[in-house]
Amino acid sequence: MQISSRTELPLTATSSSGCGRCSTEARVVPPTSTDVELGVEGLTCGGCVGRLKRAVKDVDGVDAAAIELVAGGVSRLLITGSPELAAVHDAVRYAGYALTR
Repeated sequence: MQISSRTELPLTATSSSGCGRCSTEARVVPPTSTDVELGVEGLTCGGCVGRLKRAVKDVDGVDAAAIELVAGGVSRLLITGSPELAAVHDAVRYAGYALTR
């Protein structure tokens, strides 16, 4: 049995060839989300935190929400994503709490 000869193709690692997925150069991806910090009044316990967190996470554009509870004081609501702030304000109000700033 005889094996036919094959042509060897050169392997190159230049950024001008290929589809871009194989490029060895790093690509810069602009950030698409922002961090928002808001003060919230009316939170008194972990149940309040869970209720507010679920309400805020349901807003379009919210990637993540975290709350630092200050029972009886001004708690911090930290949001990551690109939501409409008016929608976040509405969600907080609907959940039964008030924004301070």
